[in-house]
Amino acid sequence: MTAVTEDPEGPAATPPVVPAGERGADRIADRVVAKIAGQAAGEAIGPTAPDTVPPHAIVAVHQHTARIHVHLELDYPCDIGARCAQVRRQVTERVGALVGMDVPEVAVHVERLHLTPTHGVAQGRTR
Repeated sequence: MTAVTEDPEGPAATPPVVPAGERGADRIADRVVAKIAGQAAGEAIGPTAPDTVPPHAIVAVHQHTARIHVHLELDYPCDIGARCAQVRRQVTERVGALVGMDVPEVAVHVERLHLTPTHGVAQGRTR
């Protein structure tokens, strides 16, 4: 019979544990953050006119921070300032919750206003 040689470190030698911060990192693409921001803006403004272009976003990500520019169209008349503030809050909250990034800046660009006819007002020119 031949002799069996044992491992000098023992039978249950395990590799050293690497600290969590040194194992690697997740990188979330800018376009993913932009997609989430655009959908969050759509949630904030709610239903719109049929010919309205859905909101879209442009994002600049640096480490754990995202600066977002949202482009959208709104129905008019409405409180434009309040609607933009609502979009900022929703985008900041959703991006923070879903991707864990800080969002110090959300710039809202209203590209077009859609006139919505009010009930009881005659069709025609509006001042």
